[in-house]
Amino acid sequence: MGWAIALHGGAGDIPLTLSEERRLPREAALRHCLHIGVTTLKAHQHPLDVVELVVRELENHPNFNAGRGSVLTSAGTVEMEACIMDGKTKNCGAVSGLTTVVNAISLARLVMDKTPHIYLAFDGAESFAREQGVETVDSSHFITPENIERLEQAKEANRVQIDYTQPIQVDAKTETDTADDGDSQIGTVGCVAVDNHGNLAAATSTGGLVNKMVGRIGDTPIIGAGTYANNLCAVSATGKGEAIIRSTISRDVAALMEFKGLSLKEAAAYVVDKLVPKGNAGLVAVSATGEVTMPFNTTGMFRACATEEGYSEIGIWPSLQN
Repeated sequence: MGWAIALHGGAGDIPLTLSEERRLPREAALRHCLHIGVTTLKAHQHPLDVVELVVRELENHPNFNAGRGSVLTSAGTVEMEACIMDGKTKNCGAVSGLTTVVNAISLARLVMDKTPHIYLAFDGAESFAREQGVETVDSSHFITPENIERLEQAKEANRVQIDYTQPIQVDAKTETDTADDGDSQIGTVGCVAVDNHGNLAAATSTGGLVNKMVGRIGDTPIIGAGTYANNLCAVSATGKGEAIIRSTISRDVAALMEFKGLSLKEAAAYVVDKLVPKGNAGLVAVSATGEVTMPFNTTGMFRACATEEGYSEIGIWPSLQN
């Protein structure tokens, strides 16, 4: 049994022609956050602290769709959400509808640690943030020229009516793929980790779907959909939230391990390949025994991982390991 960590910066129809200007900062951020995670795991920090710290760093990076880089709603506002979960106890915390909180993942951790509840949203979550003294800023902090441009591109590309009752397929003309250079291919961030004692934790954070309806809640804060951890594994998902919710993909990975006896890689591959429509999702996961996997059925997924055995990977598009 050894430690392992994996993290992601979103999955989607990321073009192979993604410019270096867009690609290199994200790869550098993944490398930086992976280093932070590995260092803290080696220092025997609990995986809960590790995943929170890593996701905070990803939230602070403007090129990912969380925290500072959160995309905008159809009204031009920001509504962030996050979730964190401990595998051994199944304690968890989630938040939605945040407009001023700098690090949503840390507020989710406070919901877990300081309240009898699991999920706080909108005004209640904002009030709790002020009560707890977490760092907040005016919402204009998140409404950057880049995010305004992404919203305008999405509105232009979304002139064709989408049927939200059907599985959403990633296409060059859909809401989240609106820029020729792939600049809109930023996504949910997440991290999963296991230590030498088999303690597991998962954390996920996002700004949601660009041009989403005000009040829309995605998969990220929903236990078993975008985030899940138990005594067998920890999972953080990314992609189209509606499809991920319908398939409860994070819980299904754990269920296949628990009830079918599949390995982590087998369970995650089955979920991504068979249970979610192609082009909709990816995930990162670790097991209690130190396995790690990062499957996706989209064109690409910003991702990174490392294990105590010495394996590491930083990638965007499919590799020989997937």
